[in-house]
Amino acid sequence: MSALLTSPVATAVTGSRARRFAALAVLMLPVLLISVDNTVLSFALPTIARALDPSATTQLWIVDAYPLVLAGLLVVMGSIGDRIGRRRILVIGATGFALLSVAAAFATEAWMLVAARAVMGVFGAMLMPATLSIIRNVFVDAGERRMALAVWSTMFAAGNALGPLVGGVLLAHFHWGAVFLVAVPILVLMLVGVPFFVPESRDPAPGPVDVPSMLLSLGTLAPVAWAIKSLVHPEERGLAIAVLAVGVLCGVAFVRRQLRSRTPMLDLRLFRSTAFTGSVLMNMAAMFSLTGFLFFIAQHLQLVAGLDPFASGLVLVPGSVLTIVAGLVVVPIVARVAPRWVVAVSLTFSAAAYAMVSVLGHHASIVALAFAFVLLGIGIGASETVTNDLIISTAPAAKAGAASAVSETAYEIGAVLGTAVLGTILATAYRAHVVVPDELGGAAHTAAQETLGGAVSAAADLGGTAGQALLESARAAFDSGVTITGAVAAVLMLVAAAASVVMLKRD
Repeated sequence: MSALLTSPVATAVTGSRARRFAALAVLMLPVLLISVDNTVLSFALPTIARALDPSATTQLWIVDAYPLVLAGLLVVMGSIGDRIGRRRILVIGATGFALLSVAAAFATEAWMLVAARAVMGVFGAMLMPATLSIIRNVFVDAGERRMALAVWSTMFAAGNALGPLVGGVLLAHFHWGAVFLVAVPILVLMLVGVPFFVPESRDPAPGPVDVPSMLLSLGTLAPVAWAIKSLVHPEERGLAIAVLAVGVLCGVAFVRRQLRSRTPMLDLRLFRSTAFTGSVLMNMAAMFSLTGFLFFIAQHLQLVAGLDPFASGLVLVPGSVLTIVAGLVVVPIVARVAPRWVVAVSLTFSAAAYAMVSVLGHHASIVALAFAFVLLGIGIGASETVTNDLIISTAPAAKAGAASAVSETAYEIGAVLGTAVLGTILATAYRAHVVVPDELGGAAHTAAQETLGGAVSAAADLGGTAGQALLESARAAFDSGVTITGAVAAVLMLVAAAASVVMLKRD
C-alpha cells in the first residue's frame, strides 16, 4: 500500500467501519439504478412503441442512445471526477439523471425520448466511475475493500438481471413512463445520504485538464460502440465500417497522446499489468455472457412460452438472488484460492449455462431455463467480484476514477458485444429456418422473416391454419437459433475461462 493509503489523513477521512459501510449503502443506490436501467427498457419497449409509434430506426435509437453515450464518456468522466472531486461529480450526475428521467417519462414524441436517453447517458457516465473510485479510497483495508467490491459487483449484475422483473411489475400497473420515474426517489435518497456518509476524494496532483484527450476518448469509444451494433445490419454495414475506422484512428491518436504526456488522463501503464488487463477482459466476458443470455431468454419466455412480462421476470429471480449470494460467498474463498482459478471456475459455470440451453434446445422447459440462469448468475456474481477487486487494487488510489472508468467501459462494451454478436447469430439462424406463408405479403412478410416478434404479430393478423403454421415455424426457428447461439457462447466462455488462468497471475 502507498503512503496515501496508510496515512492518518486517509484514516480520518474513511472514518469508522460503520460509517464506511453506510457510505457503501448510499453508493449502491445509483449502481442498482443504472444496472436495472440497462435491461428494464427491453421489456417496456413494446408498450413504448405502441404509445409513441416510432420508426424502426428510431426504436433502435431509443434503446441505443443511452449506452452509446455512456460508453463514450466513462473514461472522460472518471478523469474529471479525479480532478474536481468524486463526490461532487456523483452529486452532479445524480441530479442530472433524475431530471432527465422525468423528461423521458413524460416524452410525447419518440425523438424527445431519444434525446432524453442520450443526455441521461452523460449523467450516467458521471455516476458509475465515481462509485467505484470512492470505494477504492474509502476502503483502505484489502479485506474490507474486497467485500465492498463484492457488494458493488453483485448489485450491478443483479440489477441487470432484475430489470425485466422491475419492468414487468411497473408495466402491469402503471404508465410506461414509470420505468424511468422509478429513478427519481432512489436518486433523491442518495442525494440526502451523500453529504452525511460519503467523503470527498480527488487526485492530489491531477495536472491540467486535457481537452484533446477527452475528445479523442469520446471519438474512440462512441463510434466503436455504435459500429459494433450497426455492423449486424446489412444496410448500415458500409457506414459502420467507416465509423469504426474513425474510432480506431482516434484510439491510436489517444494512445499516442497518453504515452507522451507527463500527466496522462488515462495512465496506460496500468495495462502493463497482465492481471489488470486480464481482469478488464474477464469483466467484458461476464457482461457479454449476461446480456446475451437475457437477450434471447426474454424473447423465449414471452413469445415462445407465452408468459407475460411479470411472470417472465419471476423466472429470473432465483438466478438474480444467486448472483448476489455468489458475489458475497466468493470473498472468503478468494482469500484462500488464487483469483485466476476462482474466475476460471466462475466462467465455466456460465459456459455450462449456455451448454445446457444448447443441448436442450426445443425441449428446454421453463424450469430448465431458470436453472440455467442460476448457473449463469453464480458465474457472473463470483467472477465480477474478483476481477473488480483486481482492477481497483492494481491501480493507484489517486487514479481510481480513471481505472474505474476502464472497468465500466469493459462492462458497456461487453454488453454491446453480447447483444450484437449473439443476437446476430440468433437472427441469422432464425431467418434461415423460418417458413413464411406465401399469402402473407408486404411489410408483414418482411417483419415475420426478420424477427420472432414480427412473426407473432403477423400470425395473429393472419389467423387460421396459416397463422398457426407461421407461429409454430417461427418458434421452432427461434429455438433452433438459440441452440446454435448457446453452443457458440459456451465455447467463448470456455476460452475466456482458459485465458483467465493464464492472464490473472499476480504480476
